[in-house]
Amino acid sequence: MSLGQHLLELRKRLFLAAAGILVGAIIGWFLSDFVWDALREPIYAIIESQDRKAQLNYPDITSAFDLKLKIAFYVGLVVSSPVWLYQTFAFLVPGLTRIEKQYTFGFLFTAIPLFLAGCAAGWFVLPNIVGLMTGFAPKEDAALIVAQSYLDFVLKLMIAIGVAFVLPVFIVLLNLAGVISAQSIIKSWRVAVLLITLFTAIATPAADVISMFLLAIPMVVLYFAAYGIAYLHDRRAARRTRTIEQELAL
Repeated sequence: MSLGQHLLELRKRLFLAAAGILVGAIIGWFLSDFVWDALREPIYAIIESQDRKAQLNYPDITSAFDLKLKIAFYVGLVVSSPVWLYQTFAFLVPGLTRIEKQYTFGFLFTAIPLFLAGCAAGWFVLPNIVGLMTGFAPKEDAALIVAQSYLDFVLKLMIAIGVAFVLPVFIVLLNLAGVISAQSIIKSWRVAVLLITLFTAIATPAADVISMFLLAIPMVVLYFAAYGIAYLHDRRAARRTRTIEQELAL
């Protein structure tokens, strides 16, 4: 494909991904009240267990509407993940051989559960982070938390970790495309572990070591799992190359 054809293909994929997110956001609008009730539950549960006073606030007239709109968008992002993940893979697939294209749906059905698992991991560590952060306020004071800021904190945490959980799938995809080898993946494991640790430290800004390791351990496991799949692929490709060379030599 020429550069112009690649750009047209990219535009098509981006349009389909955006359409999927839009439909998901419409669904999210009707689910926003339920989602908001679930998202703010940890803060009330933690604060009640610490015998503290807290209240979510809407500082201006449009805050409640903006909050609902933002919840709808993030719900649409999660709900439409099968669509935009497929469009991402479909854009990369032309660079693969016919046999390797058969792995596309395998990647798709792997990436979606990993993305949702990452979001669930963020939700799992959220109470610890909220409890630690609110614990710095004196007990005699009330915690007045801006609803928009709290939503941004929660959803960015969950979405960021969800995307991070999908990265090993892209590593395998790049290996199948011949961009990186299994050897280069394993050689970079120290750098990868360091980057994962830094990412989880940033994603858990409360300096909560337990939450950081709860996020880092599965991400490290996924990285080495990606290496294992890439190693098997490279070994199979090398065996296939040797067979072809022997046949040509005959």
